[in-house]
Amino acid sequence: MKLKQKLAISYIRAQVNILALVSPRAAAQKAFDLFCTPKKKNSGKQAHFPEKGEKLSFKLDGHTVRGHRWLPHQASTDSLKKVLIAHGFESSSRNFEQYILPFLKKGYEVLAFDAPAHGQSGGKKITLPLYVRTIQTIYEEYGPIDSFLGHSLGGLAITLFLESLPPVMETKFVLIAPPCEMVRAVDSFFRLLQLSKEVRKEFDEYSNELFDRPFSYYSIRRAMNQVHSDILWLQDEEDKITPLEDALLVKKDQHPNIQFVITKGLGHRRIYRDPEVMRQIVDFL
Repeated sequence: MKLKQKLAISYIRAQVNILALVSPRAAAQKAFDLFCTPKKKNSGKQAHFPEKGEKLSFKLDGHTVRGHRWLPHQASTDSLKKVLIAHGFESSSRNFEQYILPFLKKGYEVLAFDAPAHGQSGGKKITLPLYVRTIQTIYEEYGPIDSFLGHSLGGLAITLFLESLPPVMETKFVLIAPPCEMVRAVDSFFRLLQLSKEVRKEFDEYSNELFDRPFSYYSIRRAMNQVHSDILWLQDEEDKITPLEDALLVKKDQHPNIQFVITKGLGHRRIYRDPEVMRQIVDFL
């Protein structure tokens, strides 16, 4: 961790802990806002989407969600299969531009959107329920969608959305390095800021009031019991953000529709840029 990041974390930690002395509830609300706010708004400016992508947008919770659609050459839009790409936290759809042409060559219509508070979309905060509703809105406006590619938080959001689809819907899903349990993510956040158990209790209650669900609900392991897609799950042994051990717990459940591929040395983000991983993903879909 860089010195600048350490100083920023120390400052935030002091702010929230001082607030907790006055009001644990106020400190919990402040912590929740921090948890949901990307520290940087990655627009993937170094990437260049293939030309002729159609710009798309829609309103959600007062913010504009922006994305693109690409169509293969000489294809009828009525019979096209569609693939949706969903990026992770502090990322953007442009970080997946290398998948566009391979999917088009396979005859897919390709959809890629920036989540709220990310990339070219509006908003300052992202919550998992908001991301799930974003996926649902894309499906309703531009679907039905046959295949999904989700990295990190995007993968968890797609999983929770797919849970709502009926079993008769035949879909394929590539899941890359997802956070399996939001409880674990919150635990890590609280350890980083060194917040008290009292603030954590208020934090959990505040989230439950907002979404009428405990953090334990946002679990891939729980949701997979209701997801019937054909799934390719890619996870790296050295991922420090979404640990392999969580994925192995899902693997232990022996879902017949999930194929696991464990890589080594690619970490959390390089994994989806790796040429061999890309080949497996394109072949699977």
